Amino acid sequence: MKQVETSSGNNNQTEHIIRLLEAQLAHSNQQNKDLAKQIEALTEQVRQLTKLLYGSKTEKTRYQSADGQASLFDDDSSFSLPEPTEEQSQQTATYTVVRKIRTKKRNDSLREDIETEEIHHHPENIICDCCQHQMVEIGSTIAREEATFIPAKMMRVQHIEHAYECRSCKGDTLQLAQIKRGKAPKAAIQRSLASPSVLAKLIYDKFIQYLPLYRQVKEWDRYGLETNDKNLSNWVIRAATDWLLPVYEHMKEEMMAKSILHVDETYAQIINRSDGKTGQTNAYNWVYRTVPSQGPTIVLFDSALSRSRAVLERFTEGYKGTIICDGYSAYGKLKDVTFANCWAHVRRYWLKADSKNGRIGVQYCDKLYELEREFKTLSPSKRRKKRQKHSKPIVQEFLRWVETSPFFGKNALAKAAEYTLNRVEGLTAFLDDGRIEIDNNPAENAIRANVIGRKNWLFSVSEAGAQANAICLSLAETAKANGIDFYEYIKKLFLDLPNLDIHQNTAVLNQYLPWSQKIKETCSVTA
Repeated sequence: MKQVETSSGNNNQTEHIIRLLEAQLAHSNQQNKDLAKQIEALTEQVRQLTKLLYGSKTEKTRYQSADGQASLFDDDSSFSLPEPTEEQSQQTATYTVVRKIRTKKRNDSLREDIETEEIHHHPENIICDCCQHQMVEIGSTIAREEATFIPAKMMRVQHIEHAYECRSCKGDTLQLAQIKRGKAPKAAIQRSLASPSVLAKLIYDKFIQYLPLYRQVKEWDRYGLETNDKNLSNWVIRAATDWLLPVYEHMKEEMMAKSILHVDETYAQIINRSDGKTGQTNAYNWVYRTVPSQGPTIVLFDSALSRSRAVLERFTEGYKGTIICDGYSAYGKLKDVTFANCWAHVRRYWLKADSKNGRIGVQYCDKLYELEREFKTLSPSKRRKKRQKHSKPIVQEFLRWVETSPFFGKNALAKAAEYTLNRVEGLTAFLDDGRIEIDNNPAENAIRANVIGRKNWLFSVSEAGAQANAICLSLAETAKANGIDFYEYIKKLFLDLPNLDIHQNTAVLNQYLPWSQKIKETCSVTA
Protein backbone atom coordinates (compact mmCIF):
# COMPACT_ATOMS: atom_id res chain seq x y z
CA MET A 1 0.00 0.00 0.00
CA LYS A 2 2.81 2.32 0.85
CA GLN A 3 4.49 1.48 -2.43
CA VAL A 4 1.38 2.48 -4.38
CA GLU A 5 1.15 5.81 -2.50
CA THR A 6 4.83 6.53 -3.12
CA SER A 7 4.42 5.83 -6.85
CA SER A 8 1.38 8.07 -7.04
CA GLY A 9 3.24 10.87 -5.24
CA ASN A 10 6.16 10.59 -7.63
CA ASN A 11 3.79 10.81 -10.62
CA ASN A 12 2.16 13.94 -9.21
CA GLN A 13 5.53 15.49 -8.57
CA THR A 14 6.65 14.64 -12.14
CA GLU A 15 3.47 16.13 -13.62
CA HIS A 16 3.98 19.26 -11.54
CA ILE A 17 7.55 19.59 -12.79
CA ILE A 18 6.36 19.05 -16.38
CA ARG A 19 3.73 21.79 -15.99
CA LEU A 20 6.32 24.14 -14.58
CA LEU A 21 8.67 23.39 -17.45
CA GLU A 22 5.87 23.87 -19.98
CA ALA A 23 4.93 27.19 -18.40
CA GLN A 24 8.57 28.23 -18.40
CA LEU A 25 8.86 27.16 -22.05
CA ALA A 26 5.71 29.10 -23.00
CA HIS A 27 7.07 32.15 -21.18
CA SER A 28 10.41 31.81 -22.98
CA ASN A 29 8.65 31.41 -26.33
CA GLN A 30 6.60 34.52 -25.66
CA GLN A 31 9.77 36.39 -24.70
CA ASN A 32 11.39 35.22 -27.94
CA LYS A 33 8.39 36.42 -29.94
CA ASP A 34 8.47 39.80 -28.20
CA LEU A 35 12.21 40.10 -28.77
CA ALA A 36 11.79 39.07 -32.40
CA LYS A 37 9.19 41.82 -32.89
CA GLN A 38 11.49 44.29 -31.17
CA ILE A 39 14.41 43.21 -33.37
CA GLU A 40 12.21 43.54 -36.46
CA ALA A 41 11.12 47.03 -35.41
CA LEU A 42 14.70 48.11 -34.68
CA THR A 43 15.94 46.58 -37.94
CA GLU A 44 13.29 48.52 -39.84
CA GLN A 45 14.23 51.67 -37.96
CA VAL A 46 17.89 51.19 -38.90
CA ARG A 47 16.87 50.63 -42.53
CA GLN A 48 14.78 53.79 -42.52
CA LEU A 49 17.61 55.84 -41.00
CA THR A 50 20.07 54.37 -43.50
CA LYS A 51 17.70 55.29 -46.29
CA LEU A 52 17.42 58.86 -44.96
CA LEU A 53 21.20 59.15 -44.87
CA TYR A 54 22.17 57.49 -48.13
CA GLY A 55 18.99 56.78 -50.09
CA SER A 56 17.15 58.89 -52.61
CA LYS A 57 15.08 61.71 -51.12
CA THR A 58 12.56 61.79 -53.97
CA GLU A 59 9.16 60.15 -53.67
CA LYS A 60 9.20 58.97 -57.27
CA THR A 61 8.57 55.25 -57.47
CA ARG A 62 11.22 54.47 -60.06
CA TYR A 63 13.97 55.35 -57.61
CA GLN A 64 12.78 52.94 -54.96
CA SER A 65 14.58 49.63 -54.42
CA ALA A 66 14.58 47.12 -51.63
CA ASP A 67 17.56 48.61 -49.84
CA GLY A 68 16.57 52.23 -50.37
CA GLN A 69 19.41 52.85 -52.83
CA ALA A 70 19.06 54.07 -56.40
CA SER A 71 20.19 51.77 -59.16
CA LEU A 72 23.05 52.90 -61.36
CA PHE A 73 21.46 51.23 -64.35
CA ASP A 74 17.84 52.44 -64.15
CA ASP A 75 18.22 54.91 -67.00
CA ASP A 76 19.77 52.40 -69.43
CA SER A 77 17.32 49.80 -70.73
CA SER A 78 20.12 47.70 -72.20
CA PHE A 79 21.10 46.47 -68.74
CA SER A 80 17.74 44.73 -68.35
CA LEU A 81 18.00 42.82 -71.66
CA PRO A 82 18.86 39.06 -71.62
CA GLU A 83 22.40 38.05 -72.44
CA PRO A 84 22.69 37.18 -76.20
CA THR A 85 23.56 33.66 -77.33
CA GLU A 86 26.66 32.86 -79.40
CA GLU A 87 24.65 32.77 -82.67
CA GLN A 88 23.00 36.10 -81.89
CA SER A 89 26.33 37.72 -81.06
CA GLN A 90 27.79 36.63 -84.44
CA GLN A 91 24.98 38.18 -86.49
CA THR A 92 25.78 41.44 -88.26
CA ALA A 93 23.20 44.21 -88.23
CA THR A 94 23.26 46.99 -90.82
CA TYR A 95 21.58 50.29 -90.12
CA THR A 96 21.83 53.94 -91.11
CA VAL A 97 22.53 56.64 -88.56
CA VAL A 98 20.97 60.04 -89.25
CA ARG A 99 22.79 62.66 -87.22
CA LYS A 100 20.86 65.71 -86.18
CA ILE A 101 22.56 69.05 -86.29
CA ARG A 102 22.26 70.38 -82.79
CA THR A 103 22.75 73.99 -81.93
CA LYS A 104 24.36 74.51 -78.56
CA LYS A 105 21.85 75.92 -76.14
CA ARG A 106 23.02 78.88 -74.09
CA ASN A 107 22.56 78.77 -70.36
CA ASP A 108 22.11 82.54 -70.21
CA SER A 109 20.02 84.98 -72.23
CA LEU A 110 18.38 88.39 -72.10
CA ARG A 111 14.68 89.05 -72.50
CA GLU A 112 13.51 90.67 -75.72
CA ASP A 113 12.21 93.77 -73.93
CA ILE A 114 15.62 94.66 -72.46
CA GLU A 115 16.88 98.04 -73.65
CA THR A 116 19.72 97.67 -76.17
CA GLU A 117 22.70 99.98 -76.51
CA GLU A 118 24.95 99.64 -79.54
CA ILE A 119 28.63 100.52 -79.32
CA HIS A 120 30.19 100.84 -82.76
CA HIS A 121 33.90 100.28 -83.27
CA HIS A 122 35.46 101.82 -86.41
CA PRO A 123 39.07 101.61 -87.52
CA GLU A 124 41.22 104.45 -86.24
CA ASN A 125 42.26 105.26 -89.82
CA ILE A 126 40.04 104.60 -92.87
CA ILE A 127 42.62 105.81 -95.45
CA CYS A 128 43.92 103.03 -97.70
CA ASP A 129 47.56 102.28 -96.93
CA CYS A 130 48.14 101.46 -100.62
CA CYS A 131 46.59 104.26 -102.68
CA GLN A 132 45.72 106.75 -99.93
CA HIS A 133 42.03 106.88 -100.96
CA GLN A 134 39.22 106.94 -98.35
CA MET A 135 37.82 103.47 -97.69
CA VAL A 136 34.06 102.62 -97.87
CA GLU A 137 32.24 100.52 -95.25
CA ILE A 138 31.25 97.11 -96.61
CA GLY A 139 29.56 95.56 -93.57
CA SER A 140 29.56 95.04 -89.83
CA THR A 141 29.64 92.09 -87.44
CA ILE A 142 28.38 91.75 -83.87
CA ALA A 143 31.60 90.78 -82.13
CA ARG A 144 29.94 89.99 -78.80
CA GLU A 145 26.88 90.71 -76.68
CA GLU A 146 27.02 91.31 -72.95
CA ALA A 147 24.71 92.20 -70.10
CA THR A 148 25.45 95.50 -68.35
CA PHE A 149 24.19 96.15 -64.83
CA ILE A 150 23.30 99.70 -63.79
CA PRO A 151 23.16 99.85 -59.95
CA ALA A 152 20.17 101.41 -58.23
CA LYS A 153 20.61 104.82 -56.68
CA MET A 154 19.03 106.67 -53.80
CA MET A 155 17.42 110.09 -54.32
CA ARG A 156 16.22 112.70 -51.87
CA VAL A 157 12.71 113.71 -52.98
CA GLN A 158 11.25 116.82 -51.35
CA HIS A 159 7.51 117.47 -51.66
CA ILE A 160 7.09 121.26 -51.65
CA GLU A 161 3.59 122.73 -51.40
CA HIS A 162 3.20 126.10 -53.13
CA ALA A 163 0.58 128.65 -52.08
CA TYR A 164 -1.07 131.21 -54.42
CA GLU A 165 -3.24 134.22 -53.66
CA CYS A 166 -5.37 136.53 -55.79
CA ARG A 167 -3.92 140.05 -55.59
CA SER A 168 -7.11 141.57 -57.11
CA CYS A 169 -9.37 140.10 -54.42
CA LYS A 170 -6.80 140.98 -51.80
CA GLY A 171 -6.96 144.65 -52.78
CA ASP A 172 -10.78 144.66 -52.63
CA THR A 173 -11.92 145.10 -49.05
CA LEU A 174 -15.37 143.73 -49.93
CA GLN A 175 -13.94 140.38 -51.12
CA LEU A 176 -12.57 137.52 -49.08
CA ALA A 177 -8.92 136.68 -49.63
CA GLN A 178 -8.54 133.87 -52.16
CA ILE A 179 -5.67 131.50 -51.46
CA LYS A 180 -4.94 128.13 -53.05
CA ARG A 181 -2.30 125.68 -51.88
CA GLY A 182 -0.91 122.64 -53.64
CA LYS A 183 -1.39 119.39 -51.75
CA ALA A 184 1.34 116.76 -51.62
CA PRO A 185 0.09 113.16 -51.74
CA LYS A 186 -0.14 111.47 -48.36
CA ALA A 187 2.78 109.31 -47.30
CA ALA A 188 2.41 105.62 -46.53
CA ILE A 189 4.09 106.23 -43.17
CA GLN A 190 3.81 109.74 -41.75
CA ARG A 191 7.00 111.51 -40.63
CA SER A 192 9.16 108.82 -42.18
CA LEU A 193 11.77 108.75 -44.95
CA ALA A 194 10.23 105.54 -46.32
CA SER A 195 8.68 106.24 -49.73
CA PRO A 196 6.45 103.68 -51.52
CA SER A 197 9.41 102.48 -53.56
CA VAL A 198 11.60 102.00 -50.45
CA LEU A 199 8.84 100.10 -48.63
CA ALA A 200 8.17 97.97 -51.69
CA LYS A 201 11.83 97.02 -52.08
CA LEU A 202 12.18 96.39 -48.34
CA ILE A 203 9.23 93.97 -48.31
CA TYR A 204 10.14 92.44 -51.69
CA ASP A 205 13.68 91.65 -50.55
CA LYS A 206 12.44 90.02 -47.36
CA PHE A 207 9.52 87.97 -48.68
CA ILE A 208 10.62 87.17 -52.24
CA GLN A 209 14.43 87.19 -51.89
CA TYR A 210 14.20 86.00 -48.24
CA LEU A 211 16.79 88.59 -47.15
CA PRO A 212 16.66 89.27 -43.37
CA LEU A 213 16.31 92.87 -42.29
CA TYR A 214 19.67 92.99 -40.50
CA ARG A 215 21.37 92.06 -43.78
CA GLN A 216 19.39 94.67 -45.68
CA VAL A 217 20.78 97.42 -43.43
CA LYS A 218 24.22 97.27 -45.12
CA GLU A 219 22.64 97.36 -48.57
CA TRP A 220 20.56 100.43 -47.72
CA ASP A 221 23.66 102.07 -46.25
CA ARG A 222 25.53 101.44 -49.52
CA TYR A 223 22.76 103.29 -51.37
CA GLY A 224 22.94 106.20 -48.91
CA LEU A 225 20.06 105.48 -46.50
CA GLU A 226 21.36 105.14 -42.96
CA THR A 227 19.02 103.10 -40.76
CA ASN A 228 18.92 99.99 -38.56
CA ASP A 229 17.05 96.70 -38.51
CA LYS A 230 14.68 97.81 -35.72
CA ASN A 231 13.57 100.77 -37.82
CA LEU A 232 13.13 98.56 -40.89
CA SER A 233 11.04 96.15 -38.80
CA ASN A 234 8.79 99.00 -37.66
CA TRP A 235 8.35 100.08 -41.31
CA VAL A 236 7.25 96.57 -42.31
CA ILE A 237 4.78 96.33 -39.41
CA ARG A 238 3.30 99.81 -40.02
CA ALA A 239 3.01 99.40 -43.78
CA ALA A 240 1.48 95.92 -43.47
CA THR A 241 -0.99 96.93 -40.76
CA ASP A 242 -2.11 100.23 -42.31
CA TRP A 243 -2.29 99.40 -46.03
CA LEU A 244 -1.81 95.70 -46.72
CA LEU A 245 -4.12 94.40 -43.99
CA PRO A 246 -7.29 95.92 -45.59
CA VAL A 247 -6.43 94.13 -48.86
CA TYR A 248 -5.70 90.93 -46.89
CA GLU A 249 -9.09 91.10 -45.15
CA HIS A 250 -10.84 91.76 -48.45
CA MET A 251 -9.15 88.69 -49.94
CA LYS A 252 -10.26 86.68 -46.90
CA GLU A 253 -13.89 87.69 -47.54
CA GLU A 254 -13.51 86.43 -51.10
CA MET A 255 -11.92 83.20 -49.86
CA MET A 256 -14.62 82.44 -47.27
CA ALA A 257 -17.22 82.61 -50.06
CA LYS A 258 -15.58 79.61 -51.78
CA SER A 259 -16.74 76.05 -51.11
CA ILE A 260 -13.37 74.24 -51.33
CA LEU A 261 -10.17 75.16 -49.44
CA HIS A 262 -6.70 73.70 -48.96
CA VAL A 263 -5.36 74.05 -45.39
CA ASP A 264 -1.96 73.24 -43.90
CA GLU A 265 0.27 74.50 -41.10
CA THR A 266 3.95 74.70 -40.17
CA TYR A 267 5.81 75.80 -37.08
CA ALA A 268 7.39 79.21 -36.51
CA GLN A 269 9.02 81.02 -33.61
CA ILE A 270 7.95 84.17 -31.75
CA ILE A 271 10.23 85.50 -29.00
CA ASN A 272 7.82 87.75 -27.03
CA ARG A 273 4.60 85.77 -26.61
CA SER A 274 1.41 86.99 -24.94
CA ASP A 275 0.63 83.54 -23.46
CA GLY A 276 3.63 83.63 -21.14
CA LYS A 277 5.46 80.75 -22.82
CA THR A 278 9.13 81.00 -23.71
CA GLY A 279 10.38 81.95 -27.15
CA GLN A 280 11.59 78.38 -27.64
CA THR A 281 7.98 77.15 -27.75
CA ASN A 282 6.69 76.61 -31.27
CA ALA A 283 4.26 79.07 -32.77
CA TYR A 284 2.55 78.23 -36.07
CA ASN A 285 1.75 79.67 -39.48
CA TRP A 286 -1.41 78.32 -41.07
CA VAL A 287 -1.91 78.56 -44.84
CA TYR A 288 -5.23 78.57 -46.71
CA ARG A 289 -5.47 78.25 -50.49
CA THR A 290 -8.37 78.14 -52.96
CA VAL A 291 -8.71 75.55 -55.73
CA PRO A 292 -8.19 76.39 -59.45
CA SER A 293 -11.78 75.53 -60.41
CA GLN A 294 -13.19 78.35 -58.26
CA GLY A 295 -11.68 81.47 -59.78
CA PRO A 296 -8.42 83.33 -59.12
CA THR A 297 -5.98 81.66 -56.72
CA ILE A 298 -5.97 83.15 -53.21
CA VAL A 299 -3.26 82.22 -50.69
CA LEU A 300 -3.58 83.48 -47.11
CA PHE A 301 -1.29 82.93 -44.12
CA ASP A 302 -2.39 83.25 -40.51
CA SER A 303 0.03 83.52 -37.59
CA ALA A 304 -1.00 81.79 -34.36
CA LEU A 305 0.56 80.78 -31.07
CA SER A 306 -0.74 77.22 -31.25
CA ARG A 307 -1.79 74.41 -33.54
CA SER A 308 -5.13 73.84 -31.85
CA ARG A 309 -8.51 73.51 -33.50
CA ALA A 310 -9.52 76.88 -31.99
CA VAL A 311 -7.17 78.64 -34.45
CA LEU A 312 -8.87 76.93 -37.39
CA GLU A 313 -12.32 77.70 -35.97
CA ARG A 314 -11.45 81.38 -35.53
CA PHE A 315 -10.14 81.85 -39.05
CA THR A 316 -12.91 79.87 -40.80
CA GLU A 317 -15.79 81.29 -38.74
CA GLY A 318 -18.90 81.29 -40.92
CA TYR A 319 -17.28 79.13 -43.61
CA LYS A 320 -19.36 76.38 -45.22
CA GLY A 321 -17.74 73.85 -47.51
CA THR A 322 -14.97 71.28 -47.78
CA ILE A 323 -11.43 71.53 -46.44
CA ILE A 324 -8.66 69.47 -48.04
CA CYS A 325 -6.05 68.64 -45.39
CA ASP A 326 -3.70 66.02 -43.97
CA GLY A 327 -4.56 63.62 -41.15
CA TYR A 328 -3.91 66.00 -38.24
CA SER A 329 -6.57 65.61 -35.54
CA ALA A 330 -7.41 69.35 -35.39
CA TYR A 331 -9.10 68.96 -38.77
CA GLY A 332 -12.46 67.56 -37.83
CA LYS A 333 -15.79 68.28 -36.17
CA LEU A 334 -16.21 71.82 -37.48
CA LYS A 335 -19.73 73.08 -37.99
CA ASP A 336 -20.87 73.05 -41.65
CA VAL A 337 -17.44 71.77 -42.77
CA THR A 338 -16.55 68.43 -44.35
CA PHE A 339 -12.99 67.19 -44.72
CA ALA A 340 -11.20 65.57 -47.64
CA ASN A 341 -7.91 63.87 -46.85
CA CYS A 342 -4.69 63.93 -48.83
CA TRP A 343 -3.63 60.92 -50.94
CA ALA A 344 -0.04 62.20 -51.07
CA HIS A 345 0.21 61.56 -47.32
CA VAL A 346 -1.21 58.06 -47.77
CA ARG A 347 1.31 57.34 -50.50
CA ARG A 348 4.09 58.69 -48.28
CA TYR A 349 3.18 56.25 -45.50
CA TRP A 350 3.25 53.27 -47.86
CA LEU A 351 6.50 54.53 -49.36
CA LYS A 352 8.07 54.51 -45.89
CA ALA A 353 6.99 50.88 -45.48
CA ASP A 354 9.88 49.84 -47.67
CA SER A 355 8.75 46.31 -48.48
CA LYS A 356 6.87 44.27 -51.05
CA ASN A 357 3.47 45.19 -49.57
CA GLY A 358 4.59 48.79 -49.22
CA ARG A 359 5.34 48.94 -52.94
CA ILE A 360 1.92 47.43 -53.68
CA GLY A 361 0.30 50.26 -51.71
CA VAL A 362 2.37 52.84 -53.60
CA GLN A 363 1.33 51.28 -56.92
CA TYR A 364 -2.36 51.72 -56.07
CA CYS A 365 -1.72 55.40 -55.31
CA ASP A 366 0.30 55.82 -58.52
CA LYS A 367 -2.61 54.48 -60.56
CA LEU A 368 -4.86 57.14 -59.09
CA TYR A 369 -2.33 59.89 -59.79
CA GLU A 370 -1.90 58.70 -63.36
CA LEU A 371 -5.64 59.08 -63.88
CA GLU A 372 -5.63 62.51 -62.20
CA ARG A 373 -3.06 63.75 -64.70
CA GLU A 374 -5.43 62.71 -67.50
CA PHE A 375 -8.41 64.43 -65.82
CA LYS A 376 -6.54 67.63 -64.93
CA THR A 377 -7.95 69.81 -67.72
CA LEU A 378 -11.53 68.55 -67.42
CA SER A 379 -14.37 70.51 -65.87
CA PRO A 380 -15.42 69.48 -62.33
CA SER A 381 -18.54 67.67 -63.58
CA LYS A 382 -16.65 65.69 -66.22
CA ARG A 383 -13.84 64.94 -63.79
CA ARG A 384 -16.36 63.54 -61.30
CA LYS A 385 -17.80 61.20 -63.95
CA LYS A 386 -14.34 60.00 -64.93
CA ARG A 387 -13.39 59.43 -61.31
CA GLN A 388 -16.55 57.43 -60.68
CA LYS A 389 -15.83 55.24 -63.68
CA HIS A 390 -12.06 54.76 -63.43
CA SER A 391 -10.77 55.88 -60.02
CA LYS A 392 -13.49 54.50 -57.75
CA PRO A 393 -12.82 50.79 -58.58
CA ILE A 394 -9.10 51.29 -57.83
CA VAL A 395 -9.89 52.94 -54.47
CA GLN A 396 -12.32 50.17 -53.53
CA GLU A 397 -9.83 47.47 -54.49
CA PHE A 398 -7.06 49.21 -52.55
CA LEU A 399 -9.15 49.59 -49.38
CA ARG A 400 -10.34 45.99 -49.64
CA TRP A 401 -6.71 44.83 -49.94
CA VAL A 402 -5.69 46.86 -46.87
CA GLU A 403 -8.62 45.53 -44.80
CA THR A 404 -7.98 41.87 -45.65
CA SER A 405 -4.17 41.98 -45.28
CA PRO A 406 -2.66 40.91 -41.92
CA PHE A 407 -0.86 44.15 -41.04
CA PHE A 408 -0.33 44.16 -37.26
CA GLY A 409 2.13 45.60 -34.79
CA LYS A 410 3.96 48.91 -34.70
CA ASN A 411 6.01 48.63 -37.89
CA ALA A 412 5.79 51.05 -40.82
CA LEU A 413 3.47 48.72 -42.76
CA ALA A 414 0.95 48.56 -39.90
CA LYS A 415 1.12 52.34 -39.47
CA ALA A 416 0.41 52.82 -43.19
CA ALA A 417 -2.58 50.49 -43.00
CA GLU A 418 -3.90 52.17 -39.85
CA TYR A 419 -3.46 55.66 -41.35
CA THR A 420 -5.37 54.60 -44.47
CA LEU A 421 -8.27 52.82 -42.75
CA ASN A 422 -8.80 55.62 -40.21
CA ARG A 423 -9.42 58.12 -43.02
CA VAL A 424 -11.55 56.19 -45.50
CA GLU A 425 -14.34 58.81 -45.55
CA GLY A 426 -11.92 61.67 -46.18
CA LEU A 427 -9.93 59.74 -48.77
CA THR A 428 -13.02 58.87 -50.83
CA ALA A 429 -14.46 62.42 -50.79
CA PHE A 430 -12.71 63.39 -54.04
CA LEU A 431 -14.62 60.67 -55.92
CA ASP A 432 -17.97 62.44 -55.39
CA ASP A 433 -16.89 66.03 -56.11
CA GLY A 434 -14.85 67.02 -59.15
CA ARG A 435 -13.80 70.30 -57.53
CA ILE A 436 -11.87 68.52 -54.78
CA GLU A 437 -8.20 67.89 -55.52
CA ILE A 438 -6.75 64.44 -54.81
CA ASP A 439 -4.10 65.80 -52.43
CA ASN A 440 -3.08 68.81 -50.37
CA ASN A 441 0.11 69.51 -52.34
CA PRO A 442 -0.99 73.05 -53.40
CA ALA A 443 -1.08 74.08 -49.72
CA GLU A 444 2.27 72.39 -49.02
CA ASN A 445 3.80 74.20 -52.00
CA ALA A 446 2.37 77.52 -50.80
CA ILE A 447 3.76 77.06 -47.30
CA ARG A 448 7.24 76.43 -48.73
CA ALA A 449 7.82 80.21 -48.93
CA ASN A 450 7.32 80.45 -45.17
CA VAL A 451 9.71 77.55 -44.56
CA ILE A 452 12.45 79.09 -46.73
CA GLY A 453 11.96 82.44 -45.03
CA ARG A 454 12.06 80.84 -41.59
CA LYS A 455 15.52 79.44 -42.36
CA ASN A 456 16.74 82.96 -43.16
CA TRP A 457 15.07 85.34 -40.72
CA LEU A 458 14.76 82.57 -38.05
CA PHE A 459 12.12 84.16 -35.80
CA SER A 460 9.78 87.08 -35.16
CA VAL A 461 10.43 89.25 -32.12
CA SER A 462 6.76 90.10 -31.52
CA GLU A 463 3.33 88.77 -32.42
CA ALA A 464 2.72 91.99 -34.38
CA GLY A 465 5.81 91.22 -36.47
CA ALA A 466 4.66 87.63 -37.03
CA GLN A 467 1.24 88.80 -38.20
CA ALA A 468 2.87 91.38 -40.52
CA ASN A 469 4.96 88.56 -41.97
CA ALA A 470 1.78 86.54 -42.57
CA ILE A 471 0.11 89.48 -44.34
CA CYS A 472 3.11 90.17 -46.58
CA LEU A 473 3.55 86.48 -47.43
CA SER A 474 -0.15 86.26 -48.31
CA LEU A 475 0.04 89.10 -50.81
CA ALA A 476 3.36 87.85 -52.18
CA GLU A 477 2.15 84.30 -52.83
CA THR A 478 -1.23 85.42 -54.18
CA ALA A 479 0.47 87.90 -56.52
CA LYS A 480 2.86 85.21 -57.82
CA ALA A 481 -0.02 82.77 -58.32
CA ASN A 482 -1.85 85.35 -60.47
CA GLY A 483 1.16 86.41 -62.58
CA ILE A 484 1.63 89.78 -60.83
CA ASP A 485 4.98 91.47 -60.17
CA PHE A 486 4.93 91.68 -56.37
CA TYR A 487 7.28 94.69 -56.18
CA GLU A 488 5.25 96.78 -58.63
CA TYR A 489 2.03 95.64 -56.97
CA ILE A 490 2.79 96.70 -53.41
CA LYS A 491 4.47 99.90 -54.63
CA LYS A 492 1.18 100.81 -56.27
CA LEU A 493 -0.70 99.96 -53.07
CA PHE A 494 1.57 102.25 -51.04
CA LEU A 495 1.16 105.03 -53.64
CA ASP A 496 -2.61 104.85 -54.07
CA LEU A 497 -4.23 103.57 -50.88
CA PRO A 498 -3.07 106.36 -48.51
CA ASN A 499 -4.90 108.81 -50.78
CA LEU A 500 -8.13 106.81 -50.98
CA ASP A 501 -10.93 106.51 -48.43
CA ILE A 502 -10.58 102.72 -48.13
CA HIS A 503 -12.00 102.50 -44.59
CA GLN A 504 -15.29 104.19 -45.42
CA ASN A 505 -15.58 102.88 -48.98
CA THR A 506 -14.18 99.33 -48.86
CA ALA A 507 -15.56 98.56 -52.35
CA VAL A 508 -12.64 100.50 -53.84
CA LEU A 509 -10.35 97.66 -52.71
CA ASN A 510 -11.87 95.44 -55.41
CA GLN A 511 -9.75 97.39 -57.89
CA TYR A 512 -6.58 96.57 -55.92
CA LEU A 513 -6.92 92.80 -55.52
CA PRO A 514 -4.07 90.92 -57.25
CA TRP A 515 -6.38 89.50 -59.92
CA SER A 516 -8.26 92.74 -60.71
CA GLN A 517 -8.09 94.16 -64.22
CA LYS A 518 -6.49 97.39 -63.01
CA ILE A 519 -3.63 95.52 -61.32
CA LYS A 520 -3.18 93.18 -64.29
CA GLU A 521 -2.80 96.15 -66.64
CA THR A 522 -0.22 97.94 -64.50
CA CYS A 523 1.60 95.25 -62.49
CA SER A 524 1.53 92.11 -64.61
CA VAL A 525 4.82 90.25 -65.00
CA THR A 526 4.46 90.53 -68.79
CA ALA A 527 3.24 94.14 -68.72
